Amino acid sequence: MYFADRIDRLSSETAFSVLAKAKKLEAQGKEIIHLEIGQPDFDTPQNIKDAAIKALQEGKTGYCPTTGVHELKETVAQETSRTRKISVDPDQVVITPGAKPIMFFTILALVNEGDEVMYPNPGFPIYESLIRFVKAKPIPYPLIEEKGFSFDADEFISLVSEKTRLIILNSPQNPTGGIISPEDLEVVARVASERNIMVLSDEIYRRLIYDKTFSSIASIGDMMDRTVILDGFSKTFAMTGWRLGYGVMPVELAKKIELLQVNSNSCAPTFTQYGGIEALTGDQSAMHEMVASFKERRDIVVKGWNAIDGISCIVPEGAFYAFPNVTQLNIDPQAFADLLINEYGVALLTGSSFGQYGKGYLRISYANSIENLQKGLDRIRRAISDHNLV
Repeated sequence: MYFADRIDRLSSETAFSVLAKAKKLEAQGKEIIHLEIGQPDFDTPQNIKDAAIKALQEGKTGYCPTTGVHELKETVAQETSRTRKISVDPDQVVITPGAKPIMFFTILALVNEGDEVMYPNPGFPIYESLIRFVKAKPIPYPLIEEKGFSFDADEFISLVSEKTRLIILNSPQNPTGGIISPEDLEVVARVASERNIMVLSDEIYRRLIYDKTFSSIASIGDMMDRTVILDGFSKTFAMTGWRLGYGVMPVELAKKIELLQVNSNSCAPTFTQYGGIEALTGDQSAMHEMVASFKERRDIVVKGWNAIDGISCIVPEGAFYAFPNVTQLNIDPQAFADLLINEYGVALLTGSSFGQYGKGYLRISYANSIENLQKGLDRIRRAISDHNLV
C-alpha cells in the first residue's frame, strides 16, 4: 500500500499511547493508577444531559448549519463578550465537533508552506504536529519553570521573524498548569499588532484557574481583530466524549473555516449543541464543585511530590496537571515512567512528550480520586526507594 507523504508529518499524543498500554495491563489483571490522561473523572452534569436528551426526543437529530445551531452561536457570543469584555457577534462563532478542529482549520486557513508558527514548548503536541503537516516551520518558545511556566519576553521577541504568520498561546496550559501573566500577554499583543501576526489563543482550560483571574489576549486593545479564541466544553463540563468545541474569530476568517468544515465534517452533532447551550446558561453548581475538587487534589498532589526526595514541583495555577521536576533522580525520565507503569502500576507521561523543553519533567493529571492520587504517590515513593534513585 502507498501512502501520501503528508501523513508521515503527523504525530500522535503520547497520552493515548500510554493509556492503551495501561488498559492492556489492566486486562491482564494489573491495577493501574491513571495519571496519564487529561480527562475529568466526573460525569457530565445531569442538567446538560437532560437538555441533550430533550433535543433528541424533539427530533433534533439532522444536519444543522455548518457553523452551528444559531442559538448556541448566540450563547457563545454572549458568553465570550461577557467573560473577555469585548463585543462578539454570532457570525464570529464556529461550532465544531471538539475543539481540535479549530487548531487544524486555523493553521490550514492561515499558514502556507515555509511560513513560521510560534508555539509553547513544553506544550500540547498536536500544535507542532499540525504545523509540520502543512510544511510550515515550527518555532518553539520555551516555557520556564522559574517564571511559573510563562516565557521570557526578550527571548520570545527574538524568535519573531518576517516569516512568522501565527502565534499559538495556551493559558492555562497543558502540560504545566501554568498561566501567562497579563504583562506577558501585553508583549504578545504588541508584537502581533506591530508585525500583523494572527494569534490562536487556546483557552480550553479557562475556567480551571484556582488562585488568579483569567486573562485573554483578545481583551487587549483591538486584538480580537487578529485573534482566534479556541474554547469548548470537554474540560470544564466533563464532556470529553460529546465532541463539542468552538472558535471565536474575525468574520472573514470564520467564512474560510466554514469552508474547511463543510469539506470535512459538515457540522457538529445537532443535539449535543443543545447540551452546550444548557452548559453555558444553566445551573453552574456542578462545574464549581468540580473546580473546587480539582483545587483540593492539586494541593494534595503538589505537597506529595515535594515530600519525595529528588523531586520538586511548583504549584500549577490552572488546568488539572502538575509538572514535577525530576532532574535530581539518577534515572532517565522515560526509564522512570516505564518502571512506574510496568512494576508499580502508575501511568504518567514524561515532559519530553510535550517537546524538547519538557525534558527532565513528568506530567501527571490529577483528574483522579484523592485515594488514587495518594496511592500513586506512595508507589512512586516506593519505586525511588526500592531502586535507590536519589
